[in-house]
Amino acid sequence: MSTVIEQAVQARLVASVPRMETVSATLRYDREDPFAVRMAFPPPATLEGVEVSWAFARELLAQGVEEPAGLGDVRLRPYGYDRTVVEFHAPEGVAMVHLRTSELRRFLKASQVLVPPGREHRYLDWDGNLTQLLEERP
Repeated sequence: MSTVIEQAVQARLVASVPRMETVSATLRYDREDPFAVRMAFPPPATLEGVEVSWAFARELLAQGVEEPAGLGDVRLRPYGYDRTVVEFHAPEGVAMVHLRTSELRRFLKASQVLVPPGREHRYLDWDGNLTQLLEERP
């Protein structure tokens, strides 16, 4: 069984112009980092022209498809029928995307089959993480 789930999604960028541009994005969940999900945007979808990836709590994603969630750099909220708004806050500004809630739920369900909610701690490599932390010290 694979320990990584990747799912392509279509994100609609909300801009100041009247139309919303649709871009591809990738949701990723790795059992070796069981509390986090990642959303990556390809170079054409970013202002810098390089891939941008955001990591945030899987629990935040699960809550955000149901009700407004998040106080930090990533915030989510339901929007109309089968849409979820994800806001990415950075010093350069705010990026806002609309995603299909059904796609997010499908991704969440697959991640929860791989690692059930509340059991994430069982998949952490405590010894390996501690060793890595100690090796990074000057």
